[in-house]
Amino acid sequence: MTPPKTSESGNNHLARNESRLRVRYAETDQMGVVYHSNHFVWFEVGRVELLRQLGFSYRDMEQIDDRFIAVVDARCRYRAPARYDDEIIVRTHLKNVRESVIHFGYELVRVGDGLLLAEGETTHIVTNAKMEIAALPDKYMKVFLSAIGRDVI
Repeated sequence: MTPPKTSESGNNHLARNESRLRVRYAETDQMGVVYHSNHFVWFEVGRVELLRQLGFSYRDMEQIDDRFIAVVDARCRYRAPARYDDEIIVRTHLKNVRESVIHFGYELVRVGDGLLLAEGETTHIVTNAKMEIAALPDKYMKVFLSAIGRDVI
């Protein structure tokens, strides 16, 4: 696994990801808007794609390295409703990383008009399969720190 490259401006574009999805009918409620808990599912879509962009996956972390990323805090501020068949951009960014804690931030934006629908963040602790807090392996830590422009420990 190689650390991500830094853009010319010095800001690393790999600490951010944009994923697109389309609201499915099953994701809406009786009022015809997206049911609130689906925003957290979309945050996960963005998070998984950001990790993939950085060169690894949850599956590898779990099956190869015995590391799990458990959500310990999740927040969402709803700004405007999304409706069936809206195309949504999930903007995900890596906010911070420490030995056993990772923070992600999110924005949900409607493609048609660029309206900010929601913004949120999640905090994760790193555990092993026994659910004991564990350090993030160096190979992941180096990539995360490089992606957010911090010195590699």
